Amino acid sequence: MAEQIDDYFTSVVSALVPDSGRPGVRPEDPIRPPSPLSVQGALDLFDAQLGSRHLDLAARWLRSQGKGFYTIGSSGHEGNAAVAAALRPTDPALLHYRSGGFFLARAQQVDGTDPLRDVLLGVVAATEEPISGGRHKVFGRHDLGIIPQTSTVASHLPRAVGVAFSIARAHKLHLPSPWPADAVAVCSFGDASANHSTAVGAINTAVHSAYQGLPLPLLFVCEDNGIGISTKTPTGWIAANFGARAGLEYFEADGSDLPAAYATAKSAADWVRSHRKPAFLHLRTVRLMGHAGSDLESAYRTSAEITADFDRDPVLCTARLLIEGGHLSPTEVLARYENTRAEVLGLAREVAELPQLDSPAAVMRPLADTAEQAAAAVPERVDPAKRAEFVGSPLPEEEGRLTLALSINRALLDVLARCPEALVFGEDVARKGGVYGVTRGLMKKAGSARVFDTLLDEQAILGLALGAGVTGLLPIPEIQYLAYLHNAADQIRGEGATLQFFSDRQYRNPMVVRIAGYGYQKGFGGHFHNDNAVAALRDIPGVVVASPSRPDDAAAMMHTCVAAARTAGAVCVYLEPIALYHIRDLYDDGDGLWLAPYPDPATQVESHVQIGSARTYGDGTDLTIVTYGNGLRMSLRVARKLERAHIAARVVDLRWLAPLPVQDVVREAHATGRVLVVDETRKSGGVSEGVVAALVDEGFTGPLARVTSDDSFIPLGDAALEVLLSEDTIEAAAIKLVSR
Repeated sequence: MAEQIDDYFTSVVSALVPDSGRPGVRPEDPIRPPSPLSVQGALDLFDAQLGSRHLDLAARWLRSQGKGFYTIGSSGHEGNAAVAAALRPTDPALLHYRSGGFFLARAQQVDGTDPLRDVLLGVVAATEEPISGGRHKVFGRHDLGIIPQTSTVASHLPRAVGVAFSIARAHKLHLPSPWPADAVAVCSFGDASANHSTAVGAINTAVHSAYQGLPLPLLFVCEDNGIGISTKTPTGWIAANFGARAGLEYFEADGSDLPAAYATAKSAADWVRSHRKPAFLHLRTVRLMGHAGSDLESAYRTSAEITADFDRDPVLCTARLLIEGGHLSPTEVLARYENTRAEVLGLAREVAELPQLDSPAAVMRPLADTAEQAAAAVPERVDPAKRAEFVGSPLPEEEGRLTLALSINRALLDVLARCPEALVFGEDVARKGGVYGVTRGLMKKAGSARVFDTLLDEQAILGLALGAGVTGLLPIPEIQYLAYLHNAADQIRGEGATLQFFSDRQYRNPMVVRIAGYGYQKGFGGHFHNDNAVAALRDIPGVVVASPSRPDDAAAMMHTCVAAARTAGAVCVYLEPIALYHIRDLYDDGDGLWLAPYPDPATQVESHVQIGSARTYGDGTDLTIVTYGNGLRMSLRVARKLERAHIAARVVDLRWLAPLPVQDVVREAHATGRVLVVDETRKSGGVSEGVVAALVDEGFTGPLARVTSDDSFIPLGDAALEVLLSEDTIEAAAIKLVSR
């Protein structure tokens, strides 16, 4: 198919007859009045289109030689070069994988780039590739304002909404940002991806925000080629779905008509820039050469359907425009075409021999560097006078012993005082102060620009955080319940966690995601309010998962997570056990032993809770109980009961579920020679699997057992206690283990 398109271009161009052109036309004159695209602008964009086309051909040639690893191309979509020309290089872009023309046209606006070589370096996974370092083929460069995306189903759209929102919010808060105050965010995606819930939710979020009068300068660009891999998009569907959407300005252009595409894209970009509202640019395109090099297009399209698109080839259409306008001769066009081919193939041969990542350490370096920097992060010292003015009286450390919920609240207040770029947001967090009152009073102290409610959509909440983080802010979003995370987890897994990996740490999206979770909640439960599934989080490389149980740890660990996010760009998930929010007592009613004082800010730097460090209670020599979350309170209560059976146990609180505090656990395991892992999550996929495996890996050979909740969803009411781990189960397992 590639050869057919190549040959068709050459034969058609050779047969074209040039016009004499418009007498006296200068390079700065319009290519086709009244289009604002100049003759020189058209020539530049034609070069970008030619480059994109030959990159596709070279990628397939490299694959045939066993030298290339990526063949999804931009052929038929080269009209998106006009969109880049209509924008500024300081407008952040999140691009579809068929946006090669855009990438090359954007590079024309910035000196010092070699975009043809950059793309080919990605195709061959060379370590010299300037954005991902050979980890993936992406369209991205920091100096071009192109944030790399690996999405195939529009999962980058929520982040794009977050970027647009944060451009305006950073300006409102007078905070530094990588983007100018009048910048426009742009994201491109395909017609098939427009149907994905992620895209639908992102577009709804943009319209919802604009409806409330919030500035949201975002240009959605749907590159509509009428087919998603092998499934056709119904004719007229994109226009019917988005053409009359209230609150979403709609523009439509033929991507094969360069002057028209540029004029429409410029109108759309200018409209967004001046109105600070979202717009939808429907760019009609064709898909040439199939979905990718391995795609047998004839299996689902007829020959007539395939060849009918040849005449809409945007590269051919631009060549025809230039020839028939008298700006280039057929010979000059073909010379330009072949010169570009030679340049690209020459670069392809060169980069094919360059080194690739050749060791686990090399592949994982961005993850390792982030983890090392995060582990070394400590809270910044705070100006006492500034803090006191913001927080008010009494200061948290003067309030006496606090509950877990109050300690988290005061820590968030401290963060807002210390970090002017910090934002706290989510469903119900502002006016109501959260379902459990954890964020109560924060909006009054920090203002509604920094503490605010969002719409009910976890994808939108996390997308806002992703966009805010990459725009220089420090987002602290709340996911109301752990069960609600799972329909949006890809925003962390596929977008947030991968950004540093696939940009070689040139782009970062720091965040601390607060999630209320775990079981044992009384009086208000069921599966969606008592969820103990954390495996999906622990499976994500590089994500820090904090699980505080005690009030003093909760405050200290929040400050550690914030420090890691700020200094290392870490993505931190902060799991809060709902059932412990308002607990005051440990052993007996009224003992107040679950309360704890707020950490003294004067010693926070010295006494902070380092990522991956455990906390040990007691010095028993008979048994080590390893646990976390609600398991800590249950295990401490069990340890007291075991004393009556003359069993001296020490209890280790993991505190961090990722990375696990392996060395601390191993040390405490050897101190007694027996280990019981107490895990309130499920037997399959729960935390205990990782703890037991780590002990085995580290050579622990003593008696080892674990107790967990059942592999079940959590039902409503007291039936939940039938499948959740209990103190009785822990006690029986401990006695059995010591009696071996």
